[in-house]
Amino acid sequence: MTGKKDRPDSRLNAARYQVERMSPPAPADSAAADDTDTNSAGQSMMEARAQYVEMAIQQAIRRGEFDNLPGAGKPLANLDRGYDPDWWIRQKIESEKITGLGPPALTLRTENAELDARLDSAQSEAAVTEILNDFNSRVVAARRQLQGGPPVVTPTRDVAEHVALWRERRAARSDAARQQRESEAALLAALTWRERRRARRR
Repeated sequence: MTGKKDRPDSRLNAARYQVERMSPPAPADSAAADDTDTNSAGQSMMEARAQYVEMAIQQAIRRGEFDNLPGAGKPLANLDRGYDPDWWIRQKIESEKITGLGPPALTLRTENAELDARLDSAQSEAAVTEILNDFNSRVVAARRQLQGGPPVVTPTRDVAEHVALWRERRAARSDAARQQRESEAALLAALTWRERRRARRR
């Protein structure tokens, strides 16, 4: 014994659960029979079952069956988020990339997180304004809770502010693309005609 408090191992807990499901069922006489029945070694049936489970787990660990499990060595996802009673619905919607289904509180939250990217794909201020007005009207309608469901906490968007932000992002992308073209042209101009011909072929 090292004197340190044993830390729970999630791999061992998961393995115990799996082995207990696969192991033979206990006699169906009564719950008390599990505690009083003994095997030939003098152990109670519960102790023998626990020993069998532990041995199966240790053998599986030695065989490497718990190595490289999904998520091994990685932090748990979404620890930075507050408690959400509908977390499992939101997680299902996100993992399955489901759109348009579920209570408005969840679908609007997902849409709100992706709204800036959707706005950036719009080609005009009129299209941006239309997207924002449609989003705001659906948020307001969902807050009235006419169809029930969890409360809607998604905020509306200020149309004028987000149109201005869309203009700034579009101008920044345009400047970045122009600088990239100028940089490539300068590099091409610095090459010899043979190197330019080779670059064009590539």
